[in-house]
Parts: sequence; C-alpha cells; structure tokens
Amino acid sequence: VQLQASGGGLVQPGKSLRLTCAASGFTLPYFNIGWFRQAPGKEREGVSCISLSDGSTYYADSVKGRFTISRDNAKNGVILQIDSAKPEDTATYYCATGGSSGPDYYRGLNGAKCHPYAMDYWGKGTLVTVSS
Repeated sequence: VQLQASGGGLVQPGKSLRLTCAASGFTLPYFNIGWFRQAPGKEREGVSCISLSDGSTYYADSVKGRFTISRDNAKNGVILQIDSAKPEDTATYYCATGGSSGPDYYRGLNGAKCHPYAMDYWGKGTLVTVSS
C-alpha cells in the first residue's frame, strides 16, 4: 500500500497551492480518503475528506471556503486545492485512507469520520509553508 503525497512548498499568504495524493497497492477497498495536517507542537488534525461511499465531503471549520477536495481518478487518489492560504495553514500535510469500518460508516462524513483515528493507511507528508 502506498499513498504518495506531493505538491507542498512555499506559498505566499493569499496565494494558492495544489496537493495531490496518488494511491496504489490496495488489495482491500477503502471508502474514505482525505488530508490531514500537523503543525509543529500540535496534534494531527483532519483537514478534509471525501467519501467514496456517497461522495460526501468534510472540511474543518478553519479551511471551509478556502480548501477544495476532489477525486483524482487518473491517479486513484485525491487532490486538495488550497486557496487564500494563511500562515496558520503551515504544516506537514498527510494523505490517508479509511475502510476498515465498512462502506456504510463513511456515508455522511463528519469530523469524527475524518479524524486520524478513523483512518487506516497513511502516506508520508508533504510540507506546506505559508510565508511572505
């Protein structure tokens, strides 16, 4: 199982950045895929997830209206479009999948289902730094 995240880097406040995650090697299905982030000294938090069971999405309050998650069917993965970046978005961003709870659990995503504890597989992170 491999989740390859890319697209991180240095971005100025107010600018945009696109993160991509490519998934491969899965022998069992997953029903939720999303992005998480961890800033220095802070806990890892759910940023945004998308359900493969019903297409529902979840966004953390801090990113609503600025981040957009979408499926990348070509790479069997997910894209996170970051717009109007803020310094507080600075963190290492991780891609993760969830599936062990079954397809019905991941219908109607909410904060509990887009939480690090709800995910099964993790990729290596990509660092996003928002600074002028």
